Amino acid sequence: MPHPAFDRDKAAVVSGAASGIGRAAAMRFAGFGMRVYLLDLPGDALESAREAVAAAGPEPDHVTAIACDVADEDSVRAAAARVAAVDTAPSVLMNNAVTRVGGGIWNPQDDWHRAIAVNLWGVIHGVRAFAPAMIAAGAKAFVVNVGSKQGITNPPGNTAYNVTKSAVRTYTEALQHDLRNTPGCPVSAHLLIPGWTTTGDRVHKPGAWLPDQVVDFMLDGLRAGDFYILCPDGETTREMDAKRILWGASDISENRSPLSRWDPAYKEAFERFEP
Repeated sequence: MPHPAFDRDKAAVVSGAASGIGRAAAMRFAGFGMRVYLLDLPGDALESAREAVAAAGPEPDHVTAIACDVADEDSVRAAAARVAAVDTAPSVLMNNAVTRVGGGIWNPQDDWHRAIAVNLWGVIHGVRAFAPAMIAAGAKAFVVNVGSKQGITNPPGNTAYNVTKSAVRTYTEALQHDLRNTPGCPVSAHLLIPGWTTTGDRVHKPGAWLPDQVVDFMLDGLRAGDFYILCPDGETTREMDAKRILWGASDISENRSPLSRWDPAYKEAFERFEP
């Protein structure tokens, strides 16, 4: 089903567009005939993505690569100025840039700072640089912030990543609340929550989704007006995700230990809950 935000005369801005879900989304937008702006760190990966995205659509000249560090507010605002020089405002803003640098509780503090700067501040910078013009344009538009199931269920391991993605969820929920309570606002915010996905240089494994599958699911969710675009994968169904999310939330209401899903004391109870 077509949607006016994806029309040929519209523009899309995608951060973290040099690889993975961002690159796949940019290719899909180019295929719609949209003008597409790829934001990522400078280098061969960004140029390679630009070439691939340009080849995916009917208008190769409508694809622009912009070297940008989303952790740097000035860099993002400079990118927004370049877009505004051609397009008043994008109809799609996809804040997708991410780093998994950070690690556990005791990892170096510099790693934590980088994780928060890219994964959280990168989203905030993107919204603040692009969304005001999108609202002022007065046309239907989407802000898509990319979260993670790890920001909801908080599995032990990469705590810094979990913290940043949890914060992205909270921020995006508040953003959508603000947008829907702004009279006449045509812009809506959405939280894309990928499942197990093969991204970057990782070897694809059975059960993982490919970035194109995530993009297909995202587009269906946007057309349906979903806020939480919760992707399954080849191993985890929507029903399994729902149970795991409910179990984690009930740690508080049931006064269990935190992250009880991984606590041996609750192993049997969780297995009964999620057979």
